[in-house]
Amino acid sequence: MNTVSIAARLERLPPTRGFWRRVTLLSLGGFFEFYDMFLTAYVAPGLVRSGILSHDATGLIGSVAGFVASFFAGLFIGTSLFGFFADRLGRRAIFTFSLLWYALTATVMAFQTDAFWLDFWRLMGGIGIGVELVTIDTYIAELSPQEVRGRAFAFSNVIQFASIPLVALLAYLLVPREMFGLDGWRIVVLIGAAGAAVAWWVRSRVPESPRWLAQHGRDAEADIIVTQWEVEARIQHGGLPDPASRAVTAVGRGKLREIFLPPYRGRTLMLIAFNLFQAAGYYGFASWVPTLLISQGTEVTRSLGYTFIIAIAAPFGPLLGLLFAGQLERKWIIVGAALAIVAAGLAFAQAHSAATVIACGVALTLANNILSFAYHGYQPELFPTRVRAAAVGFVYSFSRLSTMFSAFIIAFVLQAAGAPGVFLFIAGCMAVVAFVIGVFGPRTHNLPLETISN
Repeated sequence: MNTVSIAARLERLPPTRGFWRRVTLLSLGGFFEFYDMFLTAYVAPGLVRSGILSHDATGLIGSVAGFVASFFAGLFIGTSLFGFFADRLGRRAIFTFSLLWYALTATVMAFQTDAFWLDFWRLMGGIGIGVELVTIDTYIAELSPQEVRGRAFAFSNVIQFASIPLVALLAYLLVPREMFGLDGWRIVVLIGAAGAAVAWWVRSRVPESPRWLAQHGRDAEADIIVTQWEVEARIQHGGLPDPASRAVTAVGRGKLREIFLPPYRGRTLMLIAFNLFQAAGYYGFASWVPTLLISQGTEVTRSLGYTFIIAIAAPFGPLLGLLFAGQLERKWIIVGAALAIVAAGLAFAQAHSAATVIACGVALTLANNILSFAYHGYQPELFPTRVRAAAVGFVYSFSRLSTMFSAFIIAFVLQAAGAPGVFLFIAGCMAVVAFVIGVFGPRTHNLPLETISN
């Protein structure tokens, strides 16, 4: 038995109730990661209101920009330096550890009163979340048959993005207030940390990736898991087709330097450029929208109210994606979403009434999150199992580096040119994204992972 036979058996499986249950459980882990990743935008007004942070664009410690940058510095460290752990130790173990790390660091951060330590623990939490998000993307890609891989990522993002309306609602209700002697923003952080306690429950119900097991010579374990899924599929769908015959892939550990050699070098450079610009545009809106509204004269409570209404749209982007993710090439979904962000961002810059602000915000959110599910599925498809998590972590880390520095760029642009200048910046970044993927991105639709990445 070898990696290819396990992979071929996985690819022929139809999507069963068990398959969607496994994707759901992995996505629940991602739910709490997304909750923490997006809470920055919603708790920032409360941190300013409590006097811990300010909107000063020039300061690193004690500024909103510094708080944002600390988190994304942690994400950069997690994705670039520790993503390889999922290739070495397995998807399941790192998935669990990262969730528990996030819960611990978020709890400690919630009780900080000094800006330096607030930023420090935000950075620590970012490290765990960076590893977790890479692991989830890799995990889902390796569990999914080729026909449903795009839909699996769309479905996963529906669950993960459902955390955004929740954190926006909690921020709207709690940030302007105090409860139990604590500032409301602290309660918002603690709620997310408490939710990550599902880690052990999820871990006991999700097996290791059979592709990873086979790649590491643990064929018997991989065979047991795949055999169970084949029985499950026969019960629900009847007979299965014979596994396709494919060239043998060598078993063993990969090395990160492989991604700088043909045929992966072009993909690596393309994804580095993509991540640098998509993150600046995506998080330029997602992490700053309440602050942008306040800069246009909207007071804190109304800003958080508008933001909550906009946030309700978050899971509907990937939900719409379920309608077409299985029919369209992923690279063109990314290109289309990026161009939609350009249009919506430029429209938002001209919006003044509550109705137009909310409408443009909803359009931006839908397009952003269609882009998100598409590229989260696209990146792990382009690299082989032996180095998939490390490769995705490496290219993805450039999005974190970009967001860390773009936080200061956006703060500067906001002071110099106001919210319209920020939206022009977002539109420019997404225009570059559309060009890079449209011209250089390979096709992956309805192809087995081993065909794409070997």
